[in-house]
Amino acid sequence: MCGTCGCDDQPELVAEQRSRDTVPVEQAVLAKNDRLADDNRAWLAARGVRAVNLMSAPGAGKTTLLETTVRALAAEVFVGVVEGDQAGSLDADRLRAVGCRTVQVNTGSGCHLDAEMLARALRELDPPRDSLVVVENVGNLVCPALFDLGEQHRVVLAATTEGEDKPLKYPHMFRAADLVVLTKADLVPYLTFDVDHFARHLARVNPAARLLVTSSVSGEGLDHWFGWLRSPGSPGSPGSPGSPGSSGSVGESGPDVDARAMPSVSS
Repeated sequence: MCGTCGCDDQPELVAEQRSRDTVPVEQAVLAKNDRLADDNRAWLAARGVRAVNLMSAPGAGKTTLLETTVRALAAEVFVGVVEGDQAGSLDADRLRAVGCRTVQVNTGSGCHLDAEMLARALRELDPPRDSLVVVENVGNLVCPALFDLGEQHRVVLAATTEGEDKPLKYPHMFRAADLVVLTKADLVPYLTFDVDHFARHLARVNPAARLLVTSSVSGEGLDHWFGWLRSPGSPGSPGSPGSPGSSGSVGESGPDVDARAMPSVSS
């Protein structure tokens, strides 16, 4: 699949050869991907389509958050989803059931989507002008951070059930985020999870990241998530969470937590 993250790993490749070949292969893979990502960015811009790359570990609540989002925003804007999974279409089927136009991309043994996969999926999805496309990347806190898809924004989800230390253990992923959405806040009373500790860890890794605390069960923080998606500009644009004067702003001490709130594409 790719030489960067090892998902095309070949056991017979000896360590000496691996150390000699890894860097050139990685550079070639990422350079090709970046060229295709730029093409995707231009294609999206020509249509006025805003694209968000949604990344997390498996089970953080990406699909549940998207189901809630589609229901909330469908009357205002077209929301299309590119669904990335190694196999199956379970999540895509859930989104289609709430009326969301969804294209499934199965990566096989691959652990992330890349720009070429997204290019093919976008043409199949065919989003209308001035719409929103959300890419639900393969559940993985490592490799998706390396691959630019041509998206405007990167959002990382982290569930309270995963522990407070995830930004420190997976710094590359959290460093790549424009916005971090802490999910499953309704479970905090039953866990040894401290939201303030998580916010401090995130600030150490990425002081500029915006942090929203949410629950798709209780509805906590969802208005701020919807507001961020409605914002036509960058994550820091006026009126969006994380901008000066908003409830999700990032100060010198770190995030202020809002406690309220191509290749074949299989169908």
